[in-house]
Amino acid sequence: MTILVTGATGTVGRHVVDQLIQRGQKVRALTRNPLQANLPADVEVVAGDLSDPSTLVSALVGVSGVHLITTGAEYTPLETGPEIVELAEKAGVRRVTVLWNGKKGPFERAVEASALEWTQLQAFEFMANARKWANSIRSEGLVRDLFGESRIAPVHEADIGRVAAVALTEDGHAGKVYTLTGPESLSVQDKVRIISEVIGQEIRFVESSEEEEREQMRRMRVQEDAIDYVIRWHLNPPKSAYTVTPTVKEITGQPAQPFTQWVSEHVQYFKNP
Repeated sequence: MTILVTGATGTVGRHVVDQLIQRGQKVRALTRNPLQANLPADVEVVAGDLSDPSTLVSALVGVSGVHLITTGAEYTPLETGPEIVELAEKAGVRRVTVLWNGKKGPFERAVEASALEWTQLQAFEFMANARKWANSIRSEGLVRDLFGESRIAPVHEADIGRVAAVALTEDGHAGKVYTLTGPESLSVQDKVRIISEVIGQEIRFVESSEEEEREQMRRMRVQEDAIDYVIRWHLNPPKSAYTVTPTVKEITGQPAQPFTQWVSEHVQYFKNP
């Protein structure tokens, strides 16, 4: 049987694809732009848009499991969850993993009310979010951020992919909500220090204003309501966001990867050629 990965070219989706391939699974990748997917040759790439459930009908044929995301273009929460869940049930899908941000909406509730064997994966922050500092580090040797002291336990996207692959291919994960973190709680300034150490370059931290932070997110095409949410959340993060969990190791048998590892894998973002 085939496993469908939505958001397959995204920050997490590509890792889900890779981990499923390593497990010998047949993978079908859903993307809005198949010609730009750049996925392994043995992956079946199909066109589709989660904001338009009608485009998923053929993609779901013969599928036993689906990895779902709950946001569409420009980080907009999807309103089509109930329709997607209904299509998945009609197609005979058995298992789904849902990558969500802790805000339970129509999508998550539809999955929970379904007959699907669902697993929800909650990641408060991806390590890849550090890429937003890449330009200023390369051009100015500094990081501007509003949340210098705000702590969080970011998770490596590959670890999310590993957990998703296990949940989609093994029994025992139905009805579970897994909070996924890395092995350490880090402030923004901690992350800047680690990047500096790994790339061997001094990086200054400059605390930005709220309006500067908002403008940066606007340039990333984040919607205004999402910007409001992110700023409020980071100024007063919940305890669960900076509390390290052992979930990655419990599910995969391998420890969660540290931020140092992520930076080492992505030095090209922060150093000039």
